[in-house]
Amino acid sequence: MDDYQTETTSARTPGRVIVPVILAGGSGTRLWPLSRKQKPKQFLELTSQHSLFQETLLRSAGLSRVAAPMIVGSEPHRFLISEQLEAIGIEPDCIVLEPEGRDTAPAVAIAAQQVANRHGPDAIALVMPADHAVNDVDAFRAAVESAMDVGETGEIVTFGIKPTRPETGYGYVRCLPTNGRAARTVDAFVEKPDVEIAETYVADDATYWNSGMFLFRADRMLDDLETLEPDLMQNARRALINAEVDGAFLRLDALAFKACRSVSIDYAVMERTDRIALMPLDAGWDDVGAWTYLDRLPADDDQGNRTRGDVQVLNAHDNIVHSTKRLVALSGVSDLIVVETADAVLIAHKHDAQSVKQLVKQLEQLERPEVEHRQRVYRPWGFYESVAYGARFQTKRICVKPGAKLSLQMHHHRAEHWIIVQGTAIVTRNTESFMLSENESTYIPIGSTHRLENPGNIPLELIEVQSGTYLGEDDIVRFDDVYGRAGGETPPTAEPAQEPVEVEAAAQQPVAVAPA
Repeated sequence: MDDYQTETTSARTPGRVIVPVILAGGSGTRLWPLSRKQKPKQFLELTSQHSLFQETLLRSAGLSRVAAPMIVGSEPHRFLISEQLEAIGIEPDCIVLEPEGRDTAPAVAIAAQQVANRHGPDAIALVMPADHAVNDVDAFRAAVESAMDVGETGEIVTFGIKPTRPETGYGYVRCLPTNGRAARTVDAFVEKPDVEIAETYVADDATYWNSGMFLFRADRMLDDLETLEPDLMQNARRALINAEVDGAFLRLDALAFKACRSVSIDYAVMERTDRIALMPLDAGWDDVGAWTYLDRLPADDDQGNRTRGDVQVLNAHDNIVHSTKRLVALSGVSDLIVVETADAVLIAHKHDAQSVKQLVKQLEQLERPEVEHRQRVYRPWGFYESVAYGARFQTKRICVKPGAKLSLQMHHHRAEHWIIVQGTAIVTRNTESFMLSENESTYIPIGSTHRLENPGNIPLELIEVQSGTYLGEDDIVRFDDVYGRAGGETPPTAEPAQEPVEVEAAAQQPVAVAPA
C-alpha cells in the first residue's frame, strides 16, 4: 500500500473534475470494543498502517482530474479527521460537520451543493463511505475512470460487487441483460435478503452487492433530490446557506439540518431515479462491518486462527483474536471472537457477530463509559490515558503535542498534581506563568485558573493525579481555547478557595474524565 499517489489538482482545475466525497460519520458499533464513539472503526488501523478513512482518501488521490477531497463527518471527530488528513499529506477541499447523523441522503444533498458551488454544476462527485476495504487499487481506479464516462452523460452510477458468499447483511442490485457497454442498466434494488435468496444471487450474473459507492454529476443529483425529496432539499440548502466557516471546517446550520428527513440516499434517490447505471467493480472490495471481516483474510496458522497482538493458542482453531495490551491465551475452543482492550473484553461466537451492535445498545442504556472511548482518549492537543482511579482520586498519563496547549480552565471540585516525565511545560496558574522540566512537578489547587502548554519540539508527557470530591467531566469551566471549543467566560480575579466544595454523595463515583 506504499505506492499511493497523493497529488491532487487545484480546487479550481479547468474543465470537469472528479471530487472525492468521503462519508466519515458512523459509530462502527459492531467492531466494539476496538471501535468506540470517540474513535470509530473508520479511524482505526485495521487492515494496514493506515486507517480505513486514510485508505479511502489515498486510493482516490491517484485518479485523473481529481480535486481535493470533501469530507462529511461529525463535530466530535473534527480534530481526528484533520490529524489523519495531515498524517498522509492530503489537504481537503473542506470538512463538512454534521450537527447530528441524519443518514446518507442529507449528507449527499449537502455534498452535491458544495461540489456544484466550488467546481461547477457539471463537476463529478465520487461518494465513498470511509469504512470499506479495497485490495486492488488499480482496478478500483480503472472502474471509476470508466464510470466517469457514464456519469458525464447525466446517469447516476452505482458500483456493484459480484457476490462471493450469501451475505444477508448487504443490499443487492439486480441488472437487466448486458447491452454491450461496460455499465449495466439497473432493474431493481433488493434490501438484505434471507439466506436462501442470497444463495441464488451468488450464482446469478445479473445480481451484485450494493457497495454504497456511487458517482454522479452534481447538477444531476440536485435535480433528482429537488424532484424526489423537495422538503429535504430545501432544509439541506438552508443548512448550507447558513453554515459557519471555520478554517477548513464548514459547520452546518443545526436547526435546518436536523429538519432534514433521516433517510438513506438509496431510498431517497437511487431506487426511484429513472437514470441509473451499475458499474461492476472487481477490486477485492469488502465492507468492514463486523469482526467476521477478519475471517476473510489469510489465516495466521494451520488451524485457521486469525490473531493480532500478544496471542497464544493451543488446540484451538478458526478463532478471531485481537489483543491490544495483554497476553490472550486460548485453549480447546473454536469459532470464537475474542477482543481485548485495556478496559473491556469481548467474547462472542463468530456466528453471532452481528449481535455486538445490540450489546453496545445495552451498554449505552447502562450509561457505560466504555461505549464512548477507550483508555486512550484523543484530543486536538494530544491524548490522555486513564491509569488508575478510585474514590476521590484519578491518575492519568497525558501527552501534549509540540506547540500545542490545553484550554485555560478551572475546576470547582478537584485539585491536580502534575509531574513532568518528558519534555518541557509552560504552566499558567492564576496570574503566574512558569516552566517545568523532567522530574519537576507542580500543584493546581481547587478553583485555580490554569493552562498547560508544550513549547518544545518533542512530545510533553506528564502524570496527572486528580483528587477531590467530584471528578466528573462536567466540572470544568473553560475561559479560552485555541481550538474553538466551548468557553469564553471571564477568569476570576480573586485567589481561589483552597478547600474542596462538598457535593452529594451520589456523585462521588470515580469517572474517566477528559482533560480539556
